[in-house]
Amino acid sequence: MTDNELLLTMSDLLDKKLKPVNDRLKKIELTQENDILPRLKKIELTQENDILPRLQNIESCYISTFKRYQAGVEEMEAMQADMEVMKSVIREHSEKLQRLA
Repeated sequence: MTDNELLLTMSDLLDKKLKPVNDRLKKIELTQENDILPRLKKIELTQENDILPRLQNIESCYISTFKRYQAGVEEMEAMQADMEVMKSVIREHSEKLQRLA
């Protein structure tokens, strides 16, 4: 057997052994093109048209609520300071009224 004949025989054997692998790869590629890619496109569209706007709406609600609470906290702190002043004035006036009585 010559070198060329040996190489051809080896090539034929490899082709026979690799044919099932190549066939499976082709099936996978077809499946990817026919099944996975359209599904990915659908997922992308769902994210863009449905999920993202909802997330933006949720975010805006949280931000507006945070701003209201932030303003409320500042108002509460101011009211507490006012109440402390009022308490001290009421105590002082009560003492003065008790001294007068």
